[in-house]
Amino acid sequence: MIVEMRTTLVKPMTQKKVEERFAQALPERQKLSPLGGFFHTDVGTLNQIIELWPYENMAQREDVQARAVKIGWPPDNREFVIEQDTKILKPAPFSPPFKTGKFGNVYEIRQYIYQSGTIPKVIEAWIPLIEARMKMSPMVGCWYTEIGPVNQWVHIWPFQDAAERQRVRAEAVERKMWPPVTAEWLLRMENCLALPASFSPLR
Repeated sequence: MIVEMRTTLVKPMTQKKVEERFAQALPERQKLSPLGGFFHTDVGTLNQIIELWPYENMAQREDVQARAVKIGWPPDNREFVIEQDTKILKPAPFSPPFKTGKFGNVYEIRQYIYQSGTIPKVIEAWIPLIEARMKMSPMVGCWYTEIGPVNQWVHIWPFQDAAERQRVRAEAVERKMWPPVTAEWLLRMENCLALPASFSPLR
């Protein structure tokens, strides 16, 4: 399974209007394929909207997108949009199957850029640690880019609140079992805490 991650930066004070239009049009779009998640940033780059769309493969995505245009998707929010970014993500070997449900009230979305050719080394570094880390708190998924910014690594973690996130991360560091040692290949790191919309399947 692949995941399309769409990030839209909207003008200040317009996020609610964008979400309302999205929610109104979503039922027809969901007849073609399910939405995975819909979030807006609370900490990090503000006024960002992040969508997750799972597909079986690229062929399904292309077919769905062709049919979506015929039903007027996506909603017309051009008056509010500053910039948009789309990437296609492939799961790391240890990434759990993509599932929806209520897993937390806040989602940490971490995005790294690694040196060219080092993603296999990153995977190797994560493999011996990830099982123990996921016992401390679940992971929605971990992916790397197939299309979009090359050598990008994306992982998403749900928490009940920011306090739980801080506690879990501090405990993992104290136990010296997290994070994996990949700093020598890192070029850039981004992080945000995002809140799910009321209609988000991940919530």
